[in-house]
Formats: sequence, structure tokens, C-alpha cells
Amino acid sequence: MQVKNLLIAVALGVALAAGIVVALRQADDAATPLTATVLPAPAALPAFRLVDDDGKDVGPEVFEGHWNLVFFGFTQCPDVCPLTLQTLSQARRDLEAAGQSPLPRIVLVSVDPERDTPERLKAYVDSFGSGNLGLTGETAEIRRLTDALGIWFARVGDDSDHYGVDHSAAVIVIGPDGRYRAVFSAPHEAGAFVRDLPLLAAL
Repeated sequence: MQVKNLLIAVALGVALAAGIVVALRQADDAATPLTATVLPAPAALPAFRLVDDDGKDVGPEVFEGHWNLVFFGFTQCPDVCPLTLQTLSQARRDLEAAGQSPLPRIVLVSVDPERDTPERLKAYVDSFGSGNLGLTGETAEIRRLTDALGIWFARVGDDSDHYGVDHSAAVIVIGPDGRYRAVFSAPHEAGAFVRDLPLLAAL
């Protein structure tokens, strides 16, 4: 009988230990971003000079003080850009409804500076909600930023009036310290941002 009781106690101990391990793994999974790729350490941005949607010259400091969801696109983009910005806008509304604070700022950096004036950018980003930011500037300055963040873009077509711009569709997360924290790869879903952004802010 003592041997039997001992075996039962051992079995219960093993089951308890296994349960603790599973619970710890579940807790760890719950605290780990599922969609975002998080950098091992936040990365500093390169020096650059751009123009915001109020016509003001800005540099890397423009990202400080906010959690930023940075997307590289252009106002005449027919599909990917408006869809992505709509998704980010929906995610922001869902985060607000869930009581998340502070809310992330949506930032569109134009990869079509020839056509995207500050005025055009402002009207465009404002159509996706308040508090958004548009940035434009010299192509060389935009490339300083895109090269550092692994973003690609290229003009398509020879027509000087009607052309497109192919570009990466990733969303870059830049923290309130102005450092590159994480990236969300396409395709994008609002729920992924709603789940992962509070976890990123807590890291």
C-alpha cells in the first residue's frame, strides 16, 4: 500500500510540474507579440531632413514622444496604401475602445515626393483620422531613412504625369525614444496591431 501511495504521489507531482510548465509557457506566449518582428535591441535612426505636412523641416526627432506606426507610400497609390492606412486607422480606434493609452500615431512617409506636397499629404492623412502625420522631402533624404529600415521603393513608368511607385508594404514601429523597435510585415490585419502594440509598449 505504501508503494502504491508513493507511486500516486509521484504521478501527481509529475502532473503538477507539467501543468506549471504549460501555464508558464501560456503566460509567456500571452506576453509575446505574435505578428510583429521585434528587434533584439532598439535601433537608432540615421540623420535625415524631411518636411512635415505643415511644411516644417524635421529630422529624426519628429518621431520622439509618440509610438509611431510608419508606412511608406504615396497619395496616388491605388490600393495598398489606402487599404493599409484604413487598417491602421481601424486598429487605432479598436485600441482606443479597449482603453489603450497612449495611442499610436500613424505616419505616412511619401515615396513620391515629386507629387506629394505637404498640403496634399495633410489632406490625405487627415482623411484616415485625426493626429496622423505626413512626411515628404528630397528623394535622397527619404532614402536615408528607407535604407536604414529595409524599405524598398522605385518609380514605375516613363510618363512624367502618369506613373506609379512600387514599394514595400511593411509597417515600421518607432518608439517614443525615436528608435526603431519592430516591424509588421504585410498582409496587415487590425487585430494583429491591437494585440501586439500594447505588448511592444511594455517591453
